[in-house]
Amino acid sequence: MRDPGQIAVLGVTGYSGLELAQLLLRHPSAKSVVFYVRDTQGAKCLSELFPRFRGWGNAPVRKLVEEDVTESSAGTAFLATPHEFSAAIAPMLLEGGVRVVDLSAAFRFKSGETLTSWYKFPAHHDRWLAEAVYGLPELYASAASQNTLSEARLIANPGCYSTSVILALHPLAQAEWIAPGSSVVADCKSGASGAGKEPRKDLHFVEVDENFKAYNLFSHRHTPEILEHTGLLAEHLTFTTHLLPIARGILSTIYVSLSEKRTFEEVEALFRQCYAGRPMIRISAAGALPELQHVTHTNYCDLGFALDKSGRRLIIVSCLDNLGKGAAGQAVQNWNHMLGIEEQTALQ
Repeated sequence: MRDPGQIAVLGVTGYSGLELAQLLLRHPSAKSVVFYVRDTQGAKCLSELFPRFRGWGNAPVRKLVEEDVTESSAGTAFLATPHEFSAAIAPMLLEGGVRVVDLSAAFRFKSGETLTSWYKFPAHHDRWLAEAVYGLPELYASAASQNTLSEARLIANPGCYSTSVILALHPLAQAEWIAPGSSVVADCKSGASGAGKEPRKDLHFVEVDENFKAYNLFSHRHTPEILEHTGLLAEHLTFTTHLLPIARGILSTIYVSLSEKRTFEEVEALFRQCYAGRPMIRISAAGALPELQHVTHTNYCDLGFALDKSGRRLIIVSCLDNLGKGAAGQAVQNWNHMLGIEEQTALQ
């Protein structure tokens, strides 16, 4: 029986991987953390690659060889790796008795066809898709759910945009408050770290600084996640994404038509009831709206709303850190559920 407190982190050199390292190295239940990278650059400790970790204690770095990970003592593997690589190595780890938290999109869908259509690589790992649990604790941590995080061997961490939109729409979708046949508009903005660390001309400082642009309209790969976990039909969702000239953070402004007239108090009560006992969700007080500066470097998702005079048009503002609740922080929150400890451990 492998010890889940013995951790292997694959892919620490990206932004999400680095965020994950900071959280795990200070997590009280992490007995050991070993970092695997393609090119160690001669480093034996993480601080040799990233000086920010000097003084953090032992953080071994090893060359990423698939067999070495499966033959190690690791009980949990965090995959901050490209989608195709996660799809290939996760089954090997699972068959070796290692529990997996995957930050890529490789296991986010029940259908391999959906994955191939949106991410453009063959889903040779089809049989594992049905076992994977979508790692959104606010929806799937309950013991009453068919998909529970505590029993999962494989957790598929959600996308950052998806998290912000699904959490904003879930209470309304669950209560059937969205007007049938109406359009939902999710207008989302993210910091540049959401695009990853690979060098790209459009992400150079001079291209991003003092600029603001939309991208991937009607084609963003987080679209099917939103549809699958809100129950919306594709023709009823308009999902737009924009690049902000900042390092991190997502602000989503979501426009919804309600099926019947509601008061602000009713809307607030619905959200508070839905997320009662969920420590990573903060509902804004009446009249206040979330801001990015309040959620960056945290694992919180802040939600606030405005309702027009008719009581039928609702605007929800959802804010989170794309590297925190949108990636590494959520991965640790999911791991906490795997361990059976408080989900906010090491995240507050």
